[in-house]
Formats: sequence, structure tokens, C-alpha cells
Amino acid sequence: MTKFIKLFLAALRGTESNFTSGSINRALFLLSVPMILEMVMESLFAVVDVFFVARIGTEAVATVGLTESVLTVVYSLAIGMSTAATALVARRIGENNNRGAGQAVGQVILVSLVASVLLGLPGFLFAEDVLRLMGGSEQLIANGSGFTRMIFASSPAIMLLYTLSGCLRGAGMASIAMRSLWLANGVNIVLCPVLIFGWGPFPELGVMGSAVATTTGRSLGVLYQLIAFARQSGIVQVKTTDMTPDVPIIRNLLGLAAGGTAQFLIGSASWVFLTRLVSTFGSDAVAGYTIAIRILIFTILPSWGLANAAATLVGQNLGAGQPERAETSAWRAAVGNMVFLIVVGIGFYIFAAEIVGIFNNQVSVVTVAVQCLRIFCLGYVAFAYGMVLTQALNGAGDTRTPTIINIICFWMIEIPLAYFLAQRLDWGPEGVFWAVAISETLLAVLAIIVFRRGRWKTITV
Repeated sequence: MTKFIKLFLAALRGTESNFTSGSINRALFLLSVPMILEMVMESLFAVVDVFFVARIGTEAVATVGLTESVLTVVYSLAIGMSTAATALVARRIGENNNRGAGQAVGQVILVSLVASVLLGLPGFLFAEDVLRLMGGSEQLIANGSGFTRMIFASSPAIMLLYTLSGCLRGAGMASIAMRSLWLANGVNIVLCPVLIFGWGPFPELGVMGSAVATTTGRSLGVLYQLIAFARQSGIVQVKTTDMTPDVPIIRNLLGLAAGGTAQFLIGSASWVFLTRLVSTFGSDAVAGYTIAIRILIFTILPSWGLANAAATLVGQNLGAGQPERAETSAWRAAVGNMVFLIVVGIGFYIFAAEIVGIFNNQVSVVTVAVQCLRIFCLGYVAFAYGMVLTQALNGAGDTRTPTIINIICFWMIEIPLAYFLAQRLDWGPEGVFWAVAISETLLAVLAIIVFRRGRWKTITV
């Protein structure tokens, strides 16, 4: 037990960053712990905002929802850039080319700033039109345009918080990425109620207070990350000259980011369609489906931590010229993820009704949510392998293959199958849930086949 606590504390401190030698299991643990905690902080960010904004009223919540839906474009590129940044920086670290890693981070910062300004400026200038286009009422536009304008103005902070976290993960500095999210979320939690409701000497800003709190938190998180990269004693140091445009690095970065962005958009679009399909069976079905998805998303955060750890290990070990160690790292992460999800899946299957009952006790809603949880759990073993191996491919710099797999599984299989089972065979919402389980299983099979072929080992980044 003492050994575990020491290892856990070492993971939080981030005492190691190069994982091209030594125990693979130790490396997975040291990387995944801070990554898991980072994912928890990211999920809390959204929950905290909605929690406090909901106290203002329905119109305020609608303003946040409409703004965030349009801001998906910024999030999509941020996630794609983060994936690319992890692959690039991890490869340079594996090559023991810390200076090259610093140059890569510099280009990530440059591209992130330019892209975020290009995407955020239209939303800032035409905030009222954005809300009107999304169906907002004139009263909502009058009261909420300031929030929308502020959030779009914070696009650089949003983008950099994601992309610099990706750089830190690739450099093996996952603990710093974790702490930056802790800082950002902590500031947001404190400032949200203070600025929304005007506690103490602060003015009551309403929904605008949420925008100020969120922007302040994210900005401080980014500042913390930039300080880490500016330190001369740091593993990866970024100099101002590293942000001078370097066309080959930028071209490489954007090529990798295109695949990562496409993967996110493909997945998001498929979930939007599935939600729309479930909605044809009534609000109770949507409520049950939503509750089940929220429960699943929160409980698989450790899985994403393992998947991201695998991406870093693959990238670093390929850079070190150790493709076999890279492959072993990915398989170890996949097996560990499988064991975790099997345990979670068994618990969900047995206690599904009790777990859902915590959130809702309406019989019709609980029935759908329980059905969704149990069917999804049947695909957990495959899901464990699929998420780790696709991230491992991303870490190797092969973002194209996971994109193709996502198109096949989500758009060519999942969506048509969900419609066929739910509507044509009259399975109702159950048909949608089975389509998800089947498509995720197929995704895992394809990922395993592609990963075993090993072409990703020869990709240069």
C-alpha cells in the first residue's frame, strides 16, 4: 500500500517525463493518473457553469446552450490540434530532441492563436446574429449577447488550454496539464457565484458573470502552462524565436490536426443524429438516454486517461526507435482498460436501476436509461480496445486511419443500423442502443486489425 501511495504521489508531482525505458506498467500509471484527473477537471468545468447559470433562469441556460453549440467549431479544431501536438512533441521527446520539441510547441502556440482569432472574431462581432440564427428570441438576444461576445473573445484561451495540454502530455508532463486544469476550474468555481450573483463588493453580472469567470479561469490555466514552457529548467523550453512561422512544422501540424478534428466532428455528428432518432419516441426516452450517457461518460474518464497515456508512450517510443516497446505499451493499456471496463460494466448491469434512480425516479425514464446502460455494457470489452488503439494510432501520427474507421463505423454502419432497428423493425430506443454497441464492437475489431498490421510504426512525424 505504501508503495502504491508513493507511486501515486510521484504521478501527481510528475517527476518523470521520458518513458522510453523502464517498466511499461509504471509508465502507464505515472501518465494515466494525472490524465484521468485532468479529464475530471474538464468535465467539471461545464457542470459548474450550468449549475450556477441554472439558478438565474431558463433563458440564461438557453443562452449558454446556444453559444456552446456554435462554439463546437472552436472545440473541434482545439481537440484536433491537441491530438496533433501530442504526436509531434512525443516523437521529439523520444528522439531526445528537446529543442525540436520546443520548436514544435512554439508552432502549436502560433497556429492556435491565429486559428482561434479567425474563428472567434466573427462570433465576437456578430454575437446577436449568431444567437438569432440559432433561434434565440429577441429578449434572449438582448440579455445574452454580451455572454456570447465574451465567450467568443476567449477563443484563444479555449484553444490554447486544449493544445498546450496536448503538448504537455506528449512531453510526458501530464501532471502540469492536470494542475493547469485544476487552477482553471478552481478559479471558475470561486468566481462563478461571486460574479453571477454579485456577492460582496462585486457587481451582479448575471449570465455575463459566468463568461467572465470561465474566461478568467481558462486564461490563468493557459498562463500556468506558458510559464511551465518558458522555464529554463523545464524539460521542454519554448523561446520567442520558436513562434516564428516554420512552414514544414506547420504543414505537418495541420495535416495531423485535420484527422483529429475530423474524428471529433464525425463522432459528434453521429451522436446528434442518434439523439434526434431517440427523440422520435418521446421526451421520456430522450431523458433516459441522456441520463445513461452522462453516467457512462463520467465513469469512462479513467479509460480516456489510459488511452491518452498510450498515445504518449507510442509517440515517445517510436521517436526512440523502439516500435516493439511502443506496440507493447498500447496492448498493455488496452488490457488494463478492458479489465477496468469489465468491472464497471458488471456493476452497471447488476445495479443499473439503483444507479439511474439517483438521477430520476420516473418509471418510464428509468426503464429507458437502464436498458441503455445494460446494452452499452455488453460492448464494453470491445470499447476498451477500440478507444485505446485508435488513440495509439493518433499518438503514432496516423490520424487518417482512425478517421476512416470512424466514418465506416459511425456513419456507414451505426446511423443506418440505428434507423433500421429502431424504425423499420420497431425496436424503439432499444434499436438505437444495440446499433451503438454493434458499431463500437466493429470499430474495435477494425482498430485491432489495423494496429496488428503495424504500418503505423513506419510513419514519420
